[in-house]
Amino acid sequence: MNSSIAAIHIAKKQLSLDDDTYRAKLMNITGKRSTKDMSEDERQRVITVLRNDGFKPVQSARRPDGRLRLSGKYARKLQALWIAGWNLGIVRNREDAALQTFVTGQTGLTAERFLHHAEDARKVIEALKKWMEREGSVDWSDDVKMAGYLRSDGYRIARAQWAILSPKSRNDFWPVVTELVDQTTLFRDFTDQQWITVMNHFGNQIRKLKAVQA
Repeated sequence: MNSSIAAIHIAKKQLSLDDDTYRAKLMNITGKRSTKDMSEDERQRVITVLRNDGFKPVQSARRPDGRLRLSGKYARKLQALWIAGWNLGIVRNREDAALQTFVTGQTGLTAERFLHHAEDARKVIEALKKWMEREGSVDWSDDVKMAGYLRSDGYRIARAQWAILSPKSRNDFWPVVTELVDQTTLFRDFTDQQWITVMNHFGNQIRKLKAVQA
């Protein structure tokens, strides 16, 4: 079973949704009553809504193919930035092993160091952000006067993705991203998971665009 379908079925049980309520929710989010009929982007939209409803996925220490996930205090932050690079089209391989190879090659640090020690993790985070700024045009500038949502990593990365996809249509950004998370156009209080849904969707489009350009 597809992992996202499995997650939705787990959420249904965890949230104690009866079948009629479950089907109605799927229909409301995607216009489809079955996860098997949905695209991966649509299933991710469903998962985002279910997370907002209280679903809490339990992450296994291993991936579906049996490989161990990266672990450590800073693993999630580093993985999130690496996947963001993948969704910007600047990272060629999204796997954890590629992240470890990149970090060790750039800094000489082993996984044991950058995943568990604050100073080493900070060096890697800054290196990844500078790379995304240089190659993906992500704007990390900050100002205390900026609204909170403008300072989130998800917003900054999604904006850079949108500039790649629609360089002449910047004003269309909010209508597109709010529709992806099933919210009104004026909605701005995005969760991290909602930004992930947006970034994954844009990432698929960017990779298709780059494949065509290649």
